[in-house]
Amino acid sequence: MKFGGASVASPEHFSRIADIIVSRRKEYERVTIVVSAMGNTTDQLINLAKQVNPNPPRREYDMLLSAGERISIALLAMALAKKEQEAVSFTGSQSGIITCAHHAEARIIDVKPYRILAALDSGKVAIVAGFQGVSENKEITTLGRGGSDTTAVALGVALRAEKVEFFKDVPGIFNADPKCDPAAKLLTNLSYSEALAIIKQGAKVLHGRCIELAEKNGLSLHVRSFVGPVNSCVETIICAQERSLSPILHYE
Repeated sequence: MKFGGASVASPEHFSRIADIIVSRRKEYERVTIVVSAMGNTTDQLINLAKQVNPNPPRREYDMLLSAGERISIALLAMALAKKEQEAVSFTGSQSGIITCAHHAEARIIDVKPYRILAALDSGKVAIVAGFQGVSENKEITTLGRGGSDTTAVALGVALRAEKVEFFKDVPGIFNADPKCDPAAKLLTNLSYSEALAIIKQGAKVLHGRCIELAEKNGLSLHVRSFVGPVNSCVETIICAQERSLSPILHYE
């Protein structure tokens, strides 16, 4: 399950998505969550960095930006604890997300989710900071815009997940922007290529990199809303005609 910045925009939002997670745990024994930074936190951190130094060192830039997701994972773990659901939060490096050494636009080269698996084995919900990882030289890296979506799919591949659910402020992918066009129609089923085509036309529901990664591994993606009934069946499903069963793990 992946929750973007809009779904964790305020302290009250954490209680709402904690309810969604608790509900999912009734259906799925093992649940892993990827969370973005709250609201506009990443943009605020970028502006802060540039106020201090218009051309900040890339290493320190990543060190700063990665703090936004760490705030979110800790707060979500607290919200779940309040609802008596045991959870444990992990940074990208603690989650075993290994990247290249290119700061600010790193690419995932491997995922070694040992600590996540241990948490799941002990019956806890695992909460992972999106958008970040660690290079082979043990440096903190960030994945660029849309990086949290890519984190969710990469983890889904590594954990052999049945699916990845993306919770947005819209109930799925539409044929037009539903916030601007009241006649926009929800597209309930899309192939990977169809979803990529919509993204390239300007839709910002998912990042193209995560769809490409899902396609390489035959992983089903579900886009749904974090508002409305917890058990709503309204969503967009992105998948192949026939899901591959081959256990080949392709990263970027």
